[in-house]
Amino acid sequence: MSLQPPVFPAEPTQFLLTDLSLVRLTGEDRVKYLQGQVTCDVSALTPGQSTLGGHCDAKGKLWGNFRLYCLPECLLLQTKASLLARQLPELKKFAVFAKVDIQQSEWTSLAIAGTGTDAWIAAQLGLGDSGLTPQGMAVRVATDRWLLLCEQDPALTLPKAEQALWWALDIQAGIPHLEAVHQGEYIPQMINLQALGGISFTKGCYMGQETVARAKYRGASNRALFVLAGEATAPVASGDTLELQLGENWRRGGLVLNAWQQNGQVWLTAVLPKDTEADAIYRLKQEEGSRLHLQLLPYSLAE
Repeated sequence: MSLQPPVFPAEPTQFLLTDLSLVRLTGEDRVKYLQGQVTCDVSALTPGQSTLGGHCDAKGKLWGNFRLYCLPECLLLQTKASLLARQLPELKKFAVFAKVDIQQSEWTSLAIAGTGTDAWIAAQLGLGDSGLTPQGMAVRVATDRWLLLCEQDPALTLPKAEQALWWALDIQAGIPHLEAVHQGEYIPQMINLQALGGISFTKGCYMGQETVARAKYRGASNRALFVLAGEATAPVASGDTLELQLGENWRRGGLVLNAWQQNGQVWLTAVLPKDTEADAIYRLKQEEGSRLHLQLLPYSLAE
């Protein structure tokens, strides 16, 4: 069976991202407060700009990763919905000492992808890159791939597709999305946030900053996010165990972060040892006949 990657839509196509939740931060201290909580440089953003980032505990382990949007009257933090039961109370923990209000938001998270999407966005919204829109904000994450935040349903006249395809394109791009099963497991560099612009090493103190800095300057992180693809028929889920082939034997090799399956094939991201060989062979623990191989990351992990 030849490996088939996720099929990129042939025309601009919309995806309703119901797996995501939004947290809204308002108040005059919102930037200062969040700056002291997360890995990215919040203070560097101006309205219409966006960045990836991570939210750590005091030991530098992630409560979650996110995309942050800067709007004129608020900050919107977008993350997987499963994270919020534990992450939101931690984010609010010190808010009583600042002029900031932190609440879940009912704004809509949409995505548009497909050949011609850049041109469609330019014609409909007048944007060539990320920026504010009449209903919220639009972020260009790659060629012909956009994220939209809307205060109200924009009722786009575009064909619709299941959000699973959008997540598949993120997997191909090496973009991580932690789920609840991963909370407290990884420091930010283990999911490649430094390579994706989600860590500032010059911004000053924040929760977990000492661990994150040590991983950079002392080489304390020995794991990273990789993309794998291959054959598997059993359902694959976040947190499933991967095994690495060593001769005729297999040993525990890592955990699945995100996965996409279709027609007996699977693409997934997983946190593995940084020194994993390019020709390494993996399988899913629950399916001994599965075989997975590393795919090239579209970015460099060099510090």
